[in-house]
Amino acid sequence: MTLLDKLNKDDRFANSIGAQLTDLREGYAKAELVVEERHLNGAGVCQGGVIYTLADLSFAGVANSHGILSLGISNTITFIKSAMLGERIIAECTEVVNHHKLPYCDIRVTNEKGEILATMTGLAYRLKKDFEFDSLK
Repeated sequence: MTLLDKLNKDDRFANSIGAQLTDLREGYAKAELVVEERHLNGAGVCQGGVIYTLADLSFAGVANSHGILSLGISNTITFIKSAMLGERIIAECTEVVNHHKLPYCDIRVTNEKGEILATMTGLAYRLKKDFEFDSLK
């Protein structure tokens, strides 16, 4: 099974909200979701946790792309613009530092027009455990 398929299947929460990895390479991942009624908060815009989850899924792809089980230990997100019903939102994660224990990434969440909705940084911890998959995608 590929890492892309494994994370799309095994990340049950991200899967339950409709978030899916759509591209994955070593040091880069993209995840997408279409904002539905179930994603809206009391103000009628996409709930921040949905945006965070999408960003975190792309982060998981990058952090684990080297074949070592890696778990997020610190993330900071800044919300810039609301996502609206029907919009496709895209999280792109890029590895900034491929440290043997503490990989660091930047994540940008945009809408289909390319407008920035949120930015996030992620720091992961690499366990001393292989994360097995056949290929990235």
